[in-house]
Amino acid sequence: MVQMKQEFQFRPLHVFLQPKVPSTPCTYHLNMSIHPIEFRYGTKEMKDIWEEDYRLRCLFRVEAALSKAEEELGMIPQGAAAEIAAAAEATLPERAKQIEDEIGHDMMATVLAMAECAPKFGEWIHLGATSNDILDTATGLQIKASLDVLQPKLKSLLALLLDLAMKNKGLVCAGRTHGQIAVPTTYGLRFAIWASEIARHIERLAQMRPRAAVGKMSGAVGTQAAYGLNGMEIQRRVMNHLGLHEVDVSNQVVQRDRHAEMVCWMALVASTLDKIFVEMRTLQRTEIAEVEEGFGKKQVGSSTMPHKRNPIKSEQICGLSRIVRAQILPAFENIPLWDERDLTNSSCERIVFPEAFIFTDHLVTLATRTLSRLRLRPENIERNLTMLHGLNMAENVMVELAKKGVGRQQAHEIMRQSSMTAFEQKRELAEVLLENETVLRHLSAKDIDALLDPHQYIGTAVAQVERVCEKLQKLYLA
Repeated sequence: MVQMKQEFQFRPLHVFLQPKVPSTPCTYHLNMSIHPIEFRYGTKEMKDIWEEDYRLRCLFRVEAALSKAEEELGMIPQGAAAEIAAAAEATLPERAKQIEDEIGHDMMATVLAMAECAPKFGEWIHLGATSNDILDTATGLQIKASLDVLQPKLKSLLALLLDLAMKNKGLVCAGRTHGQIAVPTTYGLRFAIWASEIARHIERLAQMRPRAAVGKMSGAVGTQAAYGLNGMEIQRRVMNHLGLHEVDVSNQVVQRDRHAEMVCWMALVASTLDKIFVEMRTLQRTEIAEVEEGFGKKQVGSSTMPHKRNPIKSEQICGLSRIVRAQILPAFENIPLWDERDLTNSSCERIVFPEAFIFTDHLVTLATRTLSRLRLRPENIERNLTMLHGLNMAENVMVELAKKGVGRQQAHEIMRQSSMTAFEQKRELAEVLLENETVLRHLSAKDIDALLDPHQYIGTAVAQVERVCEKLQKLYLA
């Protein structure tokens, strides 16, 4: 009897999607999330700020601050502010969500949920306010909290870069322009340049904070009419209670140029980190191999090539920086709203703000961790510095010839021709120079050897590193 061969068939996809009860107890359950922020990227402290629970508690807090200001000005009964403040603490965010599901309005759901916890004075919650008085001010609280997380992290990154700069201020290496080896530089100078850029982001944060971490109580179209003559004082007091800056003037919403600037700042930070780790990836290439990001004893570099030591952290930083930069366009498009406002910015910002802050925080955290584990390979640094057999020192010889009386242009041409000869014939540049009569009239063999020493051609690099490190340490870390 001949046994027929059974063809293999894939089961339909919907079969895999059916919920299944395991026949044996499971030791773990997968978190079937969609967005990588939920399970792969971001720190808990930053994600907590942008979770819905925290957002709703910010709304409660703003309502309480408004009631306090209104009671101080005699607009609501004495004792109302205390009860409303207690309601802000007691109201469950879940209750506000339940009411929103019923009535379809997030802000009114917040008011009604709080009112349930304020039986005597609940009717006074939200007096005179428009939704965005509360919503935009709550966003200001989230922004303030987010900047409070980022600022010390940037300072820690700055401190690390300054330390690397000072420790390596005299470590001479091959400079590169256009991907080609150029005259020497130092690793200290590289780290100092990056540190200076991070310091500028810290400076920008301080300058931006009073423009971004803001709130307002301006009413339906900005006139504060519902607050009466107390409108400007209410706004001042509410922001003072919340520790926020107040806008000078607004319509129904805080103007979105403020938030666009904030997103641009995060894109700048991300781009600096992108820049640093593009360089780290380049320097970790097998044929260069001057640096290496930390590689754990049990870390796997490739599923098929066991020898690989891939710069995966650096690549992650470069990749995610693109996501932060991608938030710039919607942030700018949120600036031109219709008349006194429309709602096109709202849904957009529910994505832009959390993504920009969470990814920026993740990048700064990961960059600091990766640089703290950075390994320099001095033997490869020296190999690359001298691999051109003196060709990268042609500038030094040219300048010295010019000082000896050979015209600068003539000296340049001598060195250009000598360099091309040495390159094509695979010879030492010193050997070729010793065959040039013009060179020998001005320089001895000993002079040429000294001029071709790359370790002696770093100019003021060490002094520059020392100066910038001292300056930035005093300005930002003292």
